[in-house]
Amino acid sequence: MKKCIILVAILFSGMIFAQEAKPVLEPFGKKIKATYFFENGQVQQEGFFENGKLEGVWVSFDEKGNKTSSGEYENGLKTGKWFFWSQNNDTGINNLSEVDYSNNRIASIKNWKQDALVDRD
Repeated sequence: MKKCIILVAILFSGMIFAQEAKPVLEPFGKKIKATYFFENGQVQQEGFFENGKLEGVWVSFDEKGNKTSSGEYENGLKTGKWFFWSQNNDTGINNLSEVDYSNNRIASIKNWKQDALVDRD
């Protein structure tokens, strides 16, 4: 009996965890808007599906809510300019990468760096 109760508890906790990993889906015209969340409740990623394929603008965030990437899908393929933001915690330097996609392949990459602002009193 103890084994049965433990097994049910494990299965139940596994189902709860699996449900948290699923996106929230909302109808949006002909598309479906999908929103994925971190365990802390912050939005991890949001974008659209159309006919079962990624479509339109997709945006990703870190656990603090800062935007980490933004780009567009067309018929399930990456297209156009994608932007990726990051920060080096050791140096405080902010990085922005612009990646151009053509036929779902990287056509070009541009990188920018910005030093962290420092108060000088």
